[in-house]
Amino acid sequence: MSDILSELSWRGLIQDQTDGLAEFLAKNKTTLYTGFDPTADSLHVGSLVPMIALARWQRFGHTPIAIAGGGTGMIGDPSGRSQERNLLTPDRLNYNLEKIKGQLAMLVDFEVKSNPAKIVNNADWLASVSMMDFLRNVGKHFTVNYMVSKDSVKSRLEREGEGISFTEFSYMLLQAYDFLVLHNEHNCQVQAGGSDQWGNITAGVELIRRVKGEKAHGLVYPLITKSDGSKFGKTAAGAIWLDPEKTSPYRFYQFWFRSEDNDVIDYLKFFTWLDEAAVAELAHATETAAHERAAQRRLAQEMTMMVHGQDGLSKAEQASEVLFGGDLDGLSGGDIADIFADVPSSELPLVDIEGEGKAVLDLLTMTSVCSSKGDARRAIQGGGIYLNNQRVTDNEQMATLADSVEGQFLVLRRGRKKYHLVKILR
Repeated sequence: MSDILSELSWRGLIQDQTDGLAEFLAKNKTTLYTGFDPTADSLHVGSLVPMIALARWQRFGHTPIAIAGGGTGMIGDPSGRSQERNLLTPDRLNYNLEKIKGQLAMLVDFEVKSNPAKIVNNADWLASVSMMDFLRNVGKHFTVNYMVSKDSVKSRLEREGEGISFTEFSYMLLQAYDFLVLHNEHNCQVQAGGSDQWGNITAGVELIRRVKGEKAHGLVYPLITKSDGSKFGKTAAGAIWLDPEKTSPYRFYQFWFRSEDNDVIDYLKFFTWLDEAAVAELAHATETAAHERAAQRRLAQEMTMMVHGQDGLSKAEQASEVLFGGDLDGLSGGDIADIFADVPSSELPLVDIEGEGKAVLDLLTMTSVCSSKGDARRAIQGGGIYLNNQRVTDNEQMATLADSVEGQFLVLRRGRKKYHLVKILR
């Protein structure tokens, strides 16, 4: 692709844009910014579209700025929210900011000489501006009618019994002021974000027009949803985080690998660096051999590599193979807990496995993997019983603490897919 808008367009990543943006970009390399919400100590997969988009802009020669919203984070953005946010303490906010700065640095390049990315904290200017100055220099440029007409405000006002506080109502003006400051200090001409930010972004465009008499631009990406209408990035276990301490590389990999056929090609466009030809090839594979899940596997590989690196991807792929009889060597207790979180489990006191250990026959009946010792003997003789994915060949075999994974787990399997996790209680 010869320009960023063409790249974003074929990927389906343009929801809306201000008039004249294409003409402006045809003649200029620009500086643009996107803000990120510091209300948690990690970003999640829902943040990846704007994160990766900043890197896409950078690859086309533009200069990206990421705002870690230390100032606006003290207020809370009402966009896309049905209820008031809980306000964070300054210490908690600063902790969150430090955590997410490292995640932003995974994707954009801060070292390239021609157009290095920047991370800024809007608390640097918002925390010091006085109320009088803000009302005189920003507030006077917006009518309440204008602000109420924006979807982020209007939807809250229309929600019976909810409303919106003056604190969150003012958020739009703070974000508009961010754009003005970046326009003045960094010659930032474009703001980009999710489609729920359109009202805030166009408020910034309007403020720059009124204060500076200059034209600025905005562009928004679609909010990602699943084809069944459910929310993207949420599972039964909760949000899929970028922090490996909150969502392991294995669970991260599995989130992408479990994408539905109706969603996976869009996700390849939205989230990966694969070009149009590679995506088309995977789309054809999905149409002709969906059962092989080639597109899902490639998506999981690309995304896990991007966020967790080669080591994280290798560990995730090894962990994924365990459910198909793969080797457990090198996996931690945490890995085992993740992999077998959804299989039946039993608890075994440590004292029962210390020393000579516990007979595998007893484990099989205790866990109901086999209905009786006779059933267990027949299953072992038939080659269908595995301990930690190693075939049990002796009816007298003992399971010892040395067989366990980090002294925490034993994994029983009958046949190809009937797993049972034994948790060792200390």
